[in-house]
Amino acid sequence: MKAATAIGIVVAVFGLLLGAMMDGTSPAAFIDIPALLIILGGTGGATMASVGMPSMKRIPSLYKMVFSSEPPDLRERLELLVSLADKARREGLLALDAQLSQIEDSFTRNALQLVVDGTDPELVHAILEAEIDGMAERHEAAARPFEKAGGFAPTMGIIGTVMGLVHVLGNLSSPKTLGPAIASAFMATLMGVGSANVVFLPIANRLKAISAEEVSLRMMTLEGILSIQSGDNPRLVADKLSSYLPPTERAADPKQKSGAIAPSLQAEPEAA
Repeated sequence: MKAATAIGIVVAVFGLLLGAMMDGTSPAAFIDIPALLIILGGTGGATMASVGMPSMKRIPSLYKMVFSSEPPDLRERLELLVSLADKARREGLLALDAQLSQIEDSFTRNALQLVVDGTDPELVHAILEAEIDGMAERHEAAARPFEKAGGFAPTMGIIGTVMGLVHVLGNLSSPKTLGPAIASAFMATLMGVGSANVVFLPIANRLKAISAEEVSLRMMTLEGILSIQSGDNPRLVADKLSSYLPPTERAADPKQKSGAIAPSLQAEPEAA
C-alpha cells in the first residue's frame, strides 16, 4: 500500500504522544521552538555539508515518492515478457519491432530494441546490467541524505541539551526556574532522537526498499529479454521468471493469448 510509510510515521508519533499523555504529560510541553531550531538547523546544515546542495534539492521529490509510490507489478511484467516470447517464437524477433511503441517503460523498450537490432546477447546483457547498476547507485545516493540526517539529528539533540544545561548552570541562583529550564534543555535530545528514528531513518529504509523492488523488476526484465533473444519456449520463460514473484502469486498461471501483447506498462518512477 502506497500510504504505508505515512501511516507508519503517524502511528509512531501518535503512540509516543499517547504514552506521554497517559503518564500525565501535556502535548504542549513538547513544543519548544529553540530546540526545534537547533535540530532542524544543525541537522540540515550538517547534512548539506555531507551530501551537497544537489542532493538536498531532491529531498522534497523523494518525500513525495516515499509517500505515494506503488510497488511494481511483477505479474504484469511477466505476462508482457511471456507474450513477447510467444510472438518472437512464432513470427521471429523482427516482428517485435512493431510492438516497441506499445511499451511505455523505457528500460523494457530499450532492451527490446537492442534485441530487434540484432545486438550480441553478451553485449545486451552487459548494457542492461550496467544500466541496472547505475540505477542502483543513483538510488543509494538518493537515500544518503536521510541516512546522514538520521545520524546527525541525535548528536545535534545532545549538543542542544548541553547548551541548555550550560544556561541552567549559569542561573542556579533562581531555583524556581531550574525545573522548567532542565526540561527545556532535554527537549533537544528528545527531538533529535525522535526525528531520526520516526522520520529520517524510516524514509531512508523505504527508499532502499523501493530501489530493491525496481532492481528486482529490471533483473526479471533482463532475464526475460535474454530468453526472448535465445528463442526459449514461452512456457520455459514463464517458469524462469516466476522465481521473481512472491510465492503467493506463482500459483496463478499467466494465460497467454496467441499473438497478443500484454497491456503496455507505465514507466516505473525511479528513486533517483
